[in-house]
Amino acid sequence: MLDRAKKYIPFRKSNDLSTEDVATARVYIANYWQKLERFHPKDDESLVGLPNKYLVPAHEEGHEFDFNEMYYWDSYFMVQGQMDADHKDLVVGILENLLTMFKRFKVIPNASRTYLMGRSQPPFLTSFIWDVYDAYDMSEKWLKEAIGVAEAEYKTVWMGSAKPNARLVYQGLSRYYDINYLNDLAEAESGWDMTPRFGRKALNFVPVDLNALLYKYEMDIARYYRLIKDTRTAVTWEVAAEHRAETMNKLMWSELKSVYYDYNFSKERRGTVGSLASFYPLWAGMVDQKRAAQMVKSVRRFENRGGLATTDTQTLNQFVLIGTPTQWAYPNGWAPLQFLVIRGLLKYGYQDDARRIAMKWLRTNLNWFNEHGVFLEKYNVVSPDKPPAKGLYPSQTGFGWTNSIFEYLCKEFIDER
Repeated sequence: MLDRAKKYIPFRKSNDLSTEDVATARVYIANYWQKLERFHPKDDESLVGLPNKYLVPAHEEGHEFDFNEMYYWDSYFMVQGQMDADHKDLVVGILENLLTMFKRFKVIPNASRTYLMGRSQPPFLTSFIWDVYDAYDMSEKWLKEAIGVAEAEYKTVWMGSAKPNARLVYQGLSRYYDINYLNDLAEAESGWDMTPRFGRKALNFVPVDLNALLYKYEMDIARYYRLIKDTRTAVTWEVAAEHRAETMNKLMWSELKSVYYDYNFSKERRGTVGSLASFYPLWAGMVDQKRAAQMVKSVRRFENRGGLATTDTQTLNQFVLIGTPTQWAYPNGWAPLQFLVIRGLLKYGYQDDARRIAMKWLRTNLNWFNEHGVFLEKYNVVSPDKPPAKGLYPSQTGFGWTNSIFEYLCKEFIDER
């Protein structure tokens, strides 16, 4: 099986939620998916036609944001709570839409709009492929084609060194990028728009999350070649992963703080903003047990009453420019980042820590739902009864990845097994 967390029989603690506590919220989530489902098989002005149904991030009647396009990394997280037999056609179809877009455009764009082709989003393609392969026992023929697309995306997009993909920039590490060579749009490719991590200079950084994702690509592709008994090719990918990990450890790891920092290659020094991006190497399986133990202790720097804050403190550059708030920062928490940290903790056997954080996050979501009748795209984890800090975009309810991660965590930590 893939690195999906091993199931275990939980020991009920007094602060755990029960199946009864979350029942109404889960019915709401189950019924909400129909609002987010779209099917647009033909190009329509700027909207790219896709062969299968997909999910959009949010939908709210009368809201100024009206999603009809499919997003890259949102899609990966929106299926995590639906990886079951009932949703097989939807889940597999969403992944195959991503594969289709790469085959057509030689990039998986930020979203399925012609005007969003100049950048991508955090690359979760190999993780998506293996999750689907393991969950649904897909054929080896299917896997070969899917991994082939992932290899091409890795080489063309993420290891490109010139326009339109000038991402490989420093000692074998890659950066977020946009074809217009604008820092703010490169930051949008990170998914963290906006964040204090890059000080409004995203093009100058090789980020820890992106390079941990590429490490996972290398190991995921190696896994495929091990499966088909092509040892020589597998070793080539494993050596690439080892080199990436060594470089990241040299440039990004802080022994003093026990976290990874993004690296500013233009100034040849680590960034100063501690963020949950630091835990992508834990999720990716990149660290040894000793370093994992150090990282687990550092989780407390981000942990608050309502879950994990995106950055460890409210930094002086919380507002990276007057009037430009950074919603991907303290005091906000986001479902994908809770999920990745929890999965990383489970991967290394830290079940109690994973459970504690999961229960805090579930309770934050649930309390807001019980009070207001909706789920949010992000939460104030420092003061969970207060609204989250605002970002560049209007706050949205719904919300695709929040709903899905809530369901995933209920299955993982609450449902009887």
